[in-house]
Amino acid sequence: MRMDQRQDMTAKDIVNGYSEMELYRIIRDYGEEKFAKNIAKHIVNARQQKEIETTGELIQIIKAAIPMKVRAVGGHPAKKTFQAIRIELNRELEVLRDSLDSMIDFLNDGGRICVITFHSLEDRIVKNNFRKNENPCICPREFPVCVCGRKSKGFVVTRKPIIPGEEELTYNKRAKSSKLRVFERRREEEES
Repeated sequence: MRMDQRQDMTAKDIVNGYSEMELYRIIRDYGEEKFAKNIAKHIVNARQQKEIETTGELIQIIKAAIPMKVRAVGGHPAKKTFQAIRIELNRELEVLRDSLDSMIDFLNDGGRICVITFHSLEDRIVKNNFRKNENPCICPREFPVCVCGRKSKGFVVTRKPIIPGEEELTYNKRAKSSKLRVFERRREEEES
């Protein structure tokens, strides 16, 4: 799960070391899992008997925490929990949030940044960041003229995200949840 193998922390450290509340928070926030509280409780109870060593063990614990009728429909029961652990381990949302402004600053005039996201948390960060860079003004709406002095860095090319078409999905099923957003750096002559 680690993107950087030199990193000391592992998914095992999170599963066996985080408190029940911390596990609940990451599974709820990063996995957007409806049964986050129950999954966190099951993980903590299981590791009190024995440290959780393998993904197989963790999958069985997660399955036990989710009602049978819910498991029967939908995707793999552990998918959202594993996503949450991966996001926490790699600090993916922080890295995305911190790097978007830098990437926009590196663009040449008229250059574009295209970002593909695969879940709503990432997409929300990209969408809000692009909007903030398009209209960075923090003046109250009642002000007739901007006095904060913040200038737009460019504009959002894609008001709504570009999603894969049917043809793409027949060849690439993993593209199902993907969304593409594009931001274009303002040309210098447009700034004046």
